[in-house]
Amino acid sequence: GDLTEFCDAETAWSLVRYVDKIFLAHGMPDKIYRGDKDEIENLKRRAAAVGASFIEIEQRHIGSDRTKEIIENFKRDLEQNGVEFMLKTCISDLIIEDGKDESGESVKICRGVITERGEKIRSRYTILAPGRVGASWVESLIEKYGIKSQYAGIDVGVRVEVPAITMDPVTKINRDPKFHIRTDTYEDFTRTFCTNERGFVVKEVYDEFIGVNGHSFKDKKSENTNFAFLVRVELTEPVENTTEYGKSIAKLATTIGGGKPIIQRMGDLKRGRRSTPERIRRSLVKNTLKDVTPGDISMALPHRIVMDIVEGLEKLDKIIPGVAADSTLLYAPEIKFYAMRLCVSDKMETSVRNLFAAGDGAGLSRDIVNAAATGILAARGIIQKS
Repeated sequence: GDLTEFCDAETAWSLVRYVDKIFLAHGMPDKIYRGDKDEIENLKRRAAAVGASFIEIEQRHIGSDRTKEIIENFKRDLEQNGVEFMLKTCISDLIIEDGKDESGESVKICRGVITERGEKIRSRYTILAPGRVGASWVESLIEKYGIKSQYAGIDVGVRVEVPAITMDPVTKINRDPKFHIRTDTYEDFTRTFCTNERGFVVKEVYDEFIGVNGHSFKDKKSENTNFAFLVRVELTEPVENTTEYGKSIAKLATTIGGGKPIIQRMGDLKRGRRSTPERIRRSLVKNTLKDVTPGDISMALPHRIVMDIVEGLEKLDKIIPGVAADSTLLYAPEIKFYAMRLCVSDKMETSVRNLFAAGDGAGLSRDIVNAAATGILAARGIIQKS
């Protein structure tokens, strides 16, 4: 995410610090991973030598096992401040009425929401923030009411799993290291994302397909480290629907995997052969996700994306030796769908009056801090307007 799309750089950094302060107050561990200055400089130099870049950032780590506790603290605090939660209540639609703006022009105005039981909840202002799981629902609202929006790119790739010792020199500098790489053949943008030190690869189940992801715990560790390696895909006219394109790839991969994610050794992918159960068993790296189908990722992902993955990982191997070893495990598909991006003002108000938006489901962020910051901007926008 890039907060400077909605505000100036000074405000953006103040929002980041404000979000950090709030999370700390609600139980986030007070430890920052920032790395030694000389080690960071050395890593940047090694990356630059192969035409890549290392993105220096400060990070905290909550852990999937600690997240529920923090969410519970948020909920308790909000309830004490008068916020009412309506759990197990599904919002099916918005209340949109025609009206006039200050100049007399015809505009659409949001007056509240409708539940799936048909109950109308009227409001002066509404924030559309359903999270990533609600992205397709937001798309249906965009189409129904003509809310101004634009398609966003998606990221298509694999989950990479290597021995933790391979990644240790880098994860000691940054727990979730970010490398940006341009591939040689197509000059496509690839990147590492969501590194889980001594973590676990997990299966993601969607309505129509299967995907993979990764997570790590505060107290439970594995012998491996995993990370996503993703290729940015953006489409232009006449086909701009990146969501449908990504779904078609995921469905094909699910079919080839027999309803399970595909797993393949890096060495088998480079040699153009499928991984068999026996080759996976012999692998130096023991897969943390067991419910998989050994196979050939190149049968599921487009050729261009496979080329990008191989070339990108080979470049990364020059920065982190061993990442592209024959025994490295690749799981597919890992696809990061991003919602259609709602067009908003600097106050996060959409083209429908009094309808504000925030977070991943509205296509305005791609991570926790940015999602939280867009929510704060929406809240401030409403306060200012009211």
